[in-house]
Amino acid sequence: MIKSSTILSFLLIVFLATSCNNGKSLQKYLVETSGKEGFMTGDIPVSSLISAKANVSEDIKETIKSIKKINVVFLAKTAENEAMYEAEKKTLKNIFTNKAYKSLGKVKAQGMNINVYYTGETDSLDEVIAFGYSNKTGVGVARLLGENMNPAKMIEMLQNITMDESNVKNLGNMFNN
Repeated sequence: MIKSSTILSFLLIVFLATSCNNGKSLQKYLVETSGKEGFMTGDIPVSSLISAKANVSEDIKETIKSIKKINVVFLAKTAENEAMYEAEKKTLKNIFTNKAYKSLGKVKAQGMNINVYYTGETDSLDEVIAFGYSNKTGVGVARLLGENMNPAKMIEMLQNITMDESNVKNLGNMFNN
C-alpha cells in the first residue's frame, strides 16, 4: 500500500510540475509593463478610433462589434536604455515562440520589423497581434482583442471605415515624449 501511495504522490507531483507554465504570456507582459518606467501603455476601445461610414453594410457593423479593444505597449529606444530595449525585444520574441501564436506574416518598412500573429481559428480569430521593433524608434506590441473575428471581414472593414482624426491624434500624442 505504501508503494502505490508513493507512486501516486510522485505522479501527482510530476503532473503538477509539468502543468505549470513558467513562461511569460503576452497578457502577463502587458500587465507587467503597465506603469513601468519608460513604457508607454494603453487600452484603447475600438469605438474611440473607428467610426463606420454612413453607407457601410451590416456585415461591417457586425465586424466592428466583434472587436472589443486594443492593448498597446511601447518602449522608445534611447541611448540610455539600449540594454533595456534589447531585453524587451528578446522577451517579446520569446513570447511569440509559443505555439498558441500563429504567424500571419512579417513586414519590413522604413527600418521597422513588424511581425503579425493571431490566436484562435483561421476563420474565427480571438486576437490579432502586431509586434514591431526598430533600432531607431524602439519596440512595441499592439493586441487587438475580439470575439470570433473573421479575417476576410476584418480586411473588408478596414477598407470601408474612417478613423476619427482627433482620436488618432490623441493616440499619436500618447507615444510622443
